[in-house]
Amino acid sequence: MAKDRFSFDSVEKEVRKKTFGILSTIDSKGRPHSTGIIFGVSSPTSPFALYILVGENYAKVRNIKRNPAVSLVVTFPHYYVRFAPASYIMFRGTAEIVPFTDSDARWAMNQKRIQKMNLETDPEQAGTNVVFIKITPEPTVFCFGLGFGLMEMRGDHVNVGYKVTIPKDRL
Repeated sequence: MAKDRFSFDSVEKEVRKKTFGILSTIDSKGRPHSTGIIFGVSSPTSPFALYILVGENYAKVRNIKRNPAVSLVVTFPHYYVRFAPASYIMFRGTAEIVPFTDSDARWAMNQKRIQKMNLETDPEQAGTNVVFIKITPEPTVFCFGLGFGLMEMRGDHVNVGYKVTIPKDRL
């Protein structure tokens, strides 16, 4: 069974390999607003958090200032078998806006090339101040298909969804 097979450590290891996710916020009319983002993950010795570098005047920032409830989905597409459904990890949590100088956020966004390129964003060229969105996830993380082979998923797609819990010492 999936709940016995996977831990937060295995899920965190997979999330650290990725940089792209889908952030969902709630707009001023109560509707969901989803957008693709580049994210970074906090240091393994820090409380687990996800960081996004963004222009201060973007809709997602305005939405978070009104309602900090967010979700972030990280997908794991099958590169060779395109018709197979992607696996994913979904975090629900609370977002806050932190300054561009935040050392934890800068560490998180300095781990991979694409993240480093975002850190080099010139605010003047972007036409806005640059800030970080910090997502503090709820303890329960929702997963689908991650760690299962295609044949396992094909044989029993209903039972490849599972949850893991972020340990208290990582929150």
